[in-house]
Amino acid sequence: MAQRKSNRTTISDVAALAGVSVSAVSKIVNGKGSFPEPTRERVLWAVSQLKWSPSAAAVALRGAKTRAIGMVASRAPDVLNTDPHFALLIAGIESELAPRDYGLLLHIVGEHSAAEERAYRRLADERRVDGVILTESRINDHRFSLLRGLRLPAVLVGTPWQQDPIPTVQAADQDQGMKDAVEHLVALGHRRVAYVSGPEDRVHTGHRRLVFTETLERHGLFPSHMLTSDFAAHTTDQVVEQALRAENAPTAIVFANDMMALAGISAARRAGRDVPGDLSVIGHDDLPIGQLMHPRLTTIRQDLERLGRVAALSLLQQLGEEEIPPVPTVVPPQLIVRESTAQAR
Repeated sequence: MAQRKSNRTTISDVAALAGVSVSAVSKIVNGKGSFPEPTRERVLWAVSQLKWSPSAAAVALRGAKTRAIGMVASRAPDVLNTDPHFALLIAGIESELAPRDYGLLLHIVGEHSAAEERAYRRLADERRVDGVILTESRINDHRFSLLRGLRLPAVLVGTPWQQDPIPTVQAADQDQGMKDAVEHLVALGHRRVAYVSGPEDRVHTGHRRLVFTETLERHGLFPSHMLTSDFAAHTTDQVVEQALRAENAPTAIVFANDMMALAGISAARRAGRDVPGDLSVIGHDDLPIGQLMHPRLTTIRQDLERLGRVAALSLLQQLGEEEIPPVPTVVPPQLIVRESTAQAR
């Protein structure tokens, strides 16, 4: 004997009456996604007509925590593979998540904003994470409004493009390291100092350039070169080689990160320049590899692990986790003087 079909109205019945997909009904009822107003009205009319409401089990499931935190890395794979920056940040994040039985879900999407947006939408729509950690704020960054629309809690590591309700994690005085780096080079007698930054769309690119330039100007100096790279070694090689061939070639270069600084040292050697005899070099981040090179790299130390820890704790507080300790402050960037800087000849 055939089993009697339940008379209970289902989400499929609502979708059929409204002429839309089950997914569209779910998103409209839960205030997610972007739909034309006539479609929304049709779905809500169908819900009213059929007197449908989500089951208690479905509501509970949507409200349950996944105990996972998302992170989307928008970097070219070849750059990500050679830059330990993210590994140190992730180590700090995991040190706070793991003891609380949270996992980290990492997506690597390359430098494509559309792919990054799809990743965030998928994380939210499929309820795969409770919140996300953002990195590398950009000019005209749309991720903040996107995540608010998706109702996905978030925290940003770095400097925001503009003020936003989404919390940010950064050093107490993020300018100090760059100021000290320039002061150090000027004290060594360098008058032709260049800066090699990251991509133009990153907020920290413009900010660090400004601090670099203003600190030089206080000594009556101006940057000999302001160069841009995409964090990749081969691009850094090219811009450094070009600067060293110029008539007013720099005697010192500050780089946006340590891996770019090491690529710059390699380019200088190929050009017949001794480091630090002919060219002083300063990196940024104080990655472990800098101490293994010859000469050991002078750099601006940024505590990436602590930044990761603070970001994780800040997000866990937003999620209502209990027994979260007070979020520690992040110490200002600090100049670490080693062997890649010397008196100007």
